[in-house]
Amino acid sequence: MNSASIFLLDQMFDRQVLAMLRHETYDVVSVAEIGLATADDAEIMQWAINNRRVVITLDEHFGDWSVLPLSRHPGVIRLKVNPTTTTTTLSLLLPFLKHHAQSDFSNCLVIVREQRNRWIRT
Repeated sequence: MNSASIFLLDQMFDRQVLAMLRHETYDVVSVAEIGLATADDAEIMQWAINNRRVVITLDEHFGDWSVLPLSRHPGVIRLKVNPTTTTTTLSLLLPFLKHHAQSDFSNCLVIVREQRNRWIRT
């Protein structure tokens, strides 16, 4: 399903996460690559909406309704992983992404945890 999914990777992820997602053939860009490394969450979200990319983040502020619009958006995947190493991040994120198409995330905030995921439709 990954060939149809396009993502925007937030700034807290290292280059290894970005490289592995690309290795797995996901269409992904990082906020640093598009000049938004120091942008606030609302600006990042607006860019993602304009470019129809699902945001992948560790930032709990993306669950804030002032950042996440209640109107149409491509989706947000917020990982809750501890520790936030590259290995633990990828071990949670990759299996999750393999089971979902981009359309699954439309207008959703998905909180991805090791035990279970929470889907919040906005």
